[in-house]
Amino acid sequence: MKALVALEDGTIFEGESFTGAGEAFGEIVFNTGMTGYQEILTDPSYKGQIVTMTYPLIGNYGINMEDMESGRIQPEAFLVKEYNAIPSNFRATTTLAAFLQEYSILGVEGIDTRALTKHIRQAGAMKGVVSTKTLAPEELVKMAQESEGLVGRDLVREVTCSDAYGWSEAGPRKGDGFLTAGGGRYKVVAIDYGLKYNQLRILADKGCTIQVIPADVGPDAILGMEPDGIFLSNGPGDPAGVKGVVETVRELLGRKPIFGICLGHQILGLAYGGTTYKLKFGHRGSNQPVKDLITGRIEITSQNHGFCVDLESLDPEEVELTPGIFRAVSPGERAWPP
Repeated sequence: MKALVALEDGTIFEGESFTGAGEAFGEIVFNTGMTGYQEILTDPSYKGQIVTMTYPLIGNYGINMEDMESGRIQPEAFLVKEYNAIPSNFRATTTLAAFLQEYSILGVEGIDTRALTKHIRQAGAMKGVVSTKTLAPEELVKMAQESEGLVGRDLVREVTCSDAYGWSEAGPRKGDGFLTAGGGRYKVVAIDYGLKYNQLRILADKGCTIQVIPADVGPDAILGMEPDGIFLSNGPGDPAGVKGVVETVRELLGRKPIFGICLGHQILGLAYGGTTYKLKFGHRGSNQPVKDLITGRIEITSQNHGFCVDLESLDPEEVELTPGIFRAVSPGERAWPP
């Protein structure tokens, strides 16, 4: 089934759907991981985005229920160069196509993903639409231009949990209170802005008992839980567009140890009086090197973010800054060097 991908700047790519008919809108981004497509598809940080895989062969090891990072697929659509319909993996319980179809997510193959990735690197991530229903290029481009982008949009409310839950070796456990999560030396409240399950697995491995709470829980309720620490999770979209959470975190500063990752880190920066900005094309992959400026140690990290804290907006007398290297790409915009 023929499918077209249209970017808001008028660029068109052609492919074929391997999941049936459909149409989806979102910011088109790329991920450089050679593996990990199931983790990418279930990462809530991809809500509102259409994901392009740069590795050319996707689907070869299928899908299993043990590697889920949330309870469902999160991106709006999935673009690959070549789809492998016959997985070879003893852990696989279903195919990638069947997994996408279960959640009515459009999957398209045959896209020139190298050309698409190079275009995004030059022009920047942008709004797009992928469709098997509308095949007039001019109409699709107009639809992409008129679609809702990520800037200023509150996507956290679409992915945060509705009720508190704990974490055990078997996975999420419903209920309020740290005892629902099993034993542990430290009690950690995890504020769910769109977290990945693996962050809870790591905290549990470090000896933490975890209580996950929705993003709209207020500071008094959080402090009333008497945690040893507060974790601000990852999540999708623009941190400046998330309603109410910055004020909550600001009320918690200095009262409990707080640590954040991805969107949680950006919200922490906003709580300290900083600002954030959109990166040109962001960082999405499983092989991003990060250097600890104190120890000099370099670790290979998994990353997924399209926004960044502006270091110049923070008071160095109040916050210790660990700057990266930037290059100017246009007035008012910065991006990491390639």
